[in-house]
Amino acid sequence: MSRAANKASRLMQIENLLLAHPEGLPQAELARRLGVARSTILRDLPDLPAHIYQDDDGRLKIDRAADLIHICLNLHEALAIHLAARLLATRMDKQNRHAAAALRKLGLAMERWASRISAHVLQSADMMDDAARRDDPVYLQVLETLTLAWAEQRKVHIWHQGEPGAQASEYLVSPYFIEPYAIGQTTYVIGLARLISDPGWEIEKMRTFKVERIRRAALTREPYQIPTTFDPSDLLADAWGIWYTEGEPVEVVLRFTPAVAHRVQETRWHRSEQTTLEADGSVIWRARIAEPREMLPWIRGWGADCEVLEPESLRKALEREAKRLMEVYGCGA
Repeated sequence: MSRAANKASRLMQIENLLLAHPEGLPQAELARRLGVARSTILRDLPDLPAHIYQDDDGRLKIDRAADLIHICLNLHEALAIHLAARLLATRMDKQNRHAAAALRKLGLAMERWASRISAHVLQSADMMDDAARRDDPVYLQVLETLTLAWAEQRKVHIWHQGEPGAQASEYLVSPYFIEPYAIGQTTYVIGLARLISDPGWEIEKMRTFKVERIRRAALTREPYQIPTTFDPSDLLADAWGIWYTEGEPVEVVLRFTPAVAHRVQETRWHRSEQTTLEADGSVIWRARIAEPREMLPWIRGWGADCEVLEPESLRKALEREAKRLMEVYGCGA
């Protein structure tokens, strides 16, 4: 192998080693693993890609935010990305320059062989950049930090404000999953968390944090491991959206009038759902839901065409809401 080819191979090996070790490796360790002198690694430093840097402790690391991910897609795979992009662009109300940049790259790459689809993908990118969207730099910075923490499996220190005007609580979080929530146009991070704003509180437990309520996030050097048994699909299997529980799911039974029966049956709303068409054309819909209260916005959306049969607590919650509305607008009982 020529000297140039040998060096190129070594640079690629260094990059692969650093990808496998997000905590970074010192030059001496790289030299040992590659079977070369430390001076060889030192000479290679100027030729390493720009996304490889040396931290204050002298360890070489990869800046995952700057490293490019190369991917090849066929037409049908690209269309799947387009559909996901349209959901993102239409269901999220905040500017996101990363999403816009990713869609723009996809749109430009598709231009020469699928110009019509390309134009729509580029339009979705412009939607994500639209000045009319809410500019929330804190949200974007927090999301960037959580993404790095998740990718590098490093704990993150967050300041979470549960209610407007309330004092933020500080947590040390090990991100296990980041999940969008279309209904509220929000994003959630799920992971093991410990409250650190209270010195007496040292218990770690699984928690879900709304990213929009995190006022600040700082990456730490403390590593963590996501258990091999963790599966977000299992965790959220019974959830209507993002709310899960350690208890047994609750059976929800709804009756939909004949006027909307077809609309209800043409969509699968939950993995556990079962529907029964009644003689009068109405539909009985039932499913096992982790937290039925999360369904309230969806049920309200059907108006008088949806009646809650079970559980009683969900039916009572809607009745209380209706009563408050009548009191506010003076409609009487």
